[in-house]
Amino acid sequence: MRHMLTLIGSTLLSLLVISSAAYADAQAKYQACAACHGEAAQGNVELQAPALAGQDAAYLARQIQHFKAGIRGADSRDTQGAQMKAMAATLSDDDIVVLTEYLAALPPPVRNTQGSGDLKNGNNYYHAACGACHGGQAQGNPDLNAPALVVLDATYLKAQFQKFQQGVRGEHPDDKYGRQMKMMSSSLPSDKDLDDVIAYIQTLAVAQ
Repeated sequence: MRHMLTLIGSTLLSLLVISSAAYADAQAKYQACAACHGEAAQGNVELQAPALAGQDAAYLARQIQHFKAGIRGADSRDTQGAQMKAMAATLSDDDIVVLTEYLAALPPPVRNTQGSGDLKNGNNYYHAACGACHGGQAQGNPDLNAPALVVLDATYLKAQFQKFQQGVRGEHPDDKYGRQMKMMSSSLPSDKDLDDVIAYIQTLAVAQ
């Protein structure tokens, strides 16, 4: 019995050491990303770099792989995408797994800015067009490969939605979910409706 307890204790200690080593490795790998995305992966509005903390690991990994393969970021109009394409090329598949699992485990950024707009209109359009995939609280749905929107800032949300509308994103035949979003981007009739939806999402972020 004593031998069994010693063995269990040694195993748990080994797992903790491995876990700590893996965490340190992920932190070290992330430093190349922190210049744009922030030390806590909270994003940087001025650099148009989205928050990564608390986002679904599978979604993050797919986007990095898409940048790496030229599925995303190849359009000449996508300046930030081109920058990410170059950064993704420096990462191995193992690096991507380590990084995205690390980022997903970080606490999402705290949003203190209340969205301004017609929140009733934003609520109506969000639940009619977005909520079925992205969740009632914009928390995302990994089963549907839909990212969390509530962790993202308003500027980034608007820029990406417009990229889908303009065909900057979602055009590549291998971007299955991007093509779905490109199709859905026609569901908001005007820029005002888009602003109202984003304001509503920001309200959800503040509430959380």
